[in-house]
Amino acid sequence: QVQLVESGGGLVQAGGSLRLSCAASGSLFSINAMGWYRQAPGKERELVASMLTSGGITSYADSVKGRFTISTDNAKNTAYLQMNSLKPEDTAVYYCNANIRLRLRPSPRDYWGQGTQVTVSS
Repeated sequence: QVQLVESGGGLVQAGGSLRLSCAASGSLFSINAMGWYRQAPGKERELVASMLTSGGITSYADSVKGRFTISTDNAKNTAYLQMNSLKPEDTAVYYCNANIRLRLRPSPRDYWGQGTQVTVSS
């Protein structure tokens, strides 16, 4: 019923910038929160940034504070991740996550995007 479509990944030089987008579509009733996770080879998936859509409260991993910014366009059911001053250690597959309540469903659940590769060269 719900799909998250990501875009914006790619290869960038260290110090460069990228902006990821995640658009949610389908028979959703409301989105409680949206966030971005990443997973590098051999590492666990980690939360990069999240936003509580109801109150606009954001949180960030320490490693990206001051460099990444999450934002949402609630009218478009879209989240963005602006990534500045990228470092090689930011290289990972980035996944969009949304906690979504479907109409007539008893409780919300998490949905995931397909992942988009971000590669930062030194």
